[in-house]
Amino acid sequence: MDILQATRQFEAWLRRRIPVVEADLAYKHEQMRADAFLFFRATFYRWAQLWPKLCPELARTHEVMAVGDLHLENFGTWRDAEGRLVWGVNDFDEAHPMGFANDLVRLAVSALLSLYREPSLKLTSTMIFDNLIEGYSAALAAGGGPFVLMESHPKLRKMAIRNLRKPAEFWKRLEAKTTKIPKQDLPDSVRRYFRKMLPEGTEPSYRVVRIPKGLGSLGRRRYLAIAKWQGGFVAREAKDVVASALLWASKKQAGKGNPWLIRTVRAAVRCEDPYYEVKGRWLMRRLGPDCGRIDFEQLRHHEDFASLLHCMGWETANVHLGTQKVRKPLIKAFNNLPKAWLKDAARRMFEKSLKDWQMFKNNKLED
Repeated sequence: MDILQATRQFEAWLRRRIPVVEADLAYKHEQMRADAFLFFRATFYRWAQLWPKLCPELARTHEVMAVGDLHLENFGTWRDAEGRLVWGVNDFDEAHPMGFANDLVRLAVSALLSLYREPSLKLTSTMIFDNLIEGYSAALAAGGGPFVLMESHPKLRKMAIRNLRKPAEFWKRLEAKTTKIPKQDLPDSVRRYFRKMLPEGTEPSYRVVRIPKGLGSLGRRRYLAIAKWQGGFVAREAKDVVASALLWASKKQAGKGNPWLIRTVRAAVRCEDPYYEVKGRWLMRRLGPDCGRIDFEQLRHHEDFASLLHCMGWETANVHLGTQKVRKPLIKAFNNLPKAWLKDAARRMFEKSLKDWQMFKNNKLED
């Protein structure tokens, strides 16, 4: 099965599970053709299909609660229950039990694609592999540890705070990318959840995304509630939850939603975002200038990309260490892997991703 067939079949599977926003899927296809890195971000379903075939030994490594669709832009910031700024993995849409090597290899491939996209980055493939391995290994040895930015991690803090300096622009961009909808166009369940999550006394306006964001989840319904409260804006988002594409790739039965999403978030070594929760079939979360994904344009200006990859390796271990009684067997399994396992697997998956991208951008999906 080639990438075109895989995309058609996966999207047909998706339509059987949720009401799909077809215009967003069309936009997703445009983005996939435009750039190899964007293509990679948008095609975890293809990765899930190829991973056990191209890297069978690594696919059978010790099983953990994994992110699944891990890549460079799958990290961001949020506020914990104490109001502290925290950094870490912030997208668990494809969370599911997998061999632990999956997340590290996928993260490494995304970094290789960032070099392919922008060769001027002060980074080498060796630096990518070494820093991810060192960060992951150090976190396993320490039992993990969350990234609270206000007291430590000055390089991460500098990048995050740079993103916080213009909150007024954040709200203008959010308004420009969304369109108001009548209250009756909002599913009743979403309206009830918004009401419970928003501060008492707010009168929100409801919106839908007009200019889509993200890639892997494009096609899912997304609703926003925005309100003025005590001198400033507040916002909440609701997004359809779907079973991991791993179930499509393995032809396993998929129920409603993804029970592993919130289970993986809650178990990980992290300072939780108190507004990040699954209600029914919806993922609910707070939106704000201090709460969101850090994209490649910000990452590329990080003063020490190598140290950032070390942190990403550590944070990957934070997620895996949430698996019950996993630390000792995980350390043993990790230490028993061949010396160049990450390099060899990442190169294999990187080359296949580029071939798939070339086929996708040069052919019409509808043919």
